[in-house]
Amino acid sequence: MSTGNEAPATWLSQEAHDRLQAELDALIANRPVIAAEINARREEGDLRENGGYHAAREEQGKAEGRIVYLKELLRTAQVGEAPTADTVAPGMVVTIYFDDDKDDTERFLLGSREISSTTDLTVYSPESAIGQAILGCRPGQTCTYTAPSGADIKVTVVAFEPFAG
Repeated sequence: MSTGNEAPATWLSQEAHDRLQAELDALIANRPVIAAEINARREEGDLRENGGYHAAREEQGKAEGRIVYLKELLRTAQVGEAPTADTVAPGMVVTIYFDDDKDDTERFLLGSREISSTTDLTVYSPESAIGQAILGCRPGQTCTYTAPSGADIKVTVVAFEPFAG
């Protein structure tokens, strides 16, 4: 469990890192195309009623937002296998059970949502309610979190293992 205000490390496999880097490179390479589209639409006249211009500006805004997000994610991500730990940490595949029902289990990856396209596992972010609750837990430890619906949910950590990617 981290101390202070630092965010938990985001672990990415080399494959996921390379895929995200390629997406970032493509977005940056496409900037001139979007700028040219905006200029072409601007020359069509009245901007208040120019749907093509507004659509191009919206596309540009989305692309720039994604570029900023990917740059920061790739700048701060750890590449490789997450270190083994004796408590739940980002990069772990975690098995829990809900309330006191040992038959109501869920197995998921605690990590970046960006990795969800590379696995069949459900992925929960360490910043999510359940992620924050189980960070630092050991097998057999029970914790409670508040779901987005407002309900308090009790979970017990059964086991965890490093994500094999």
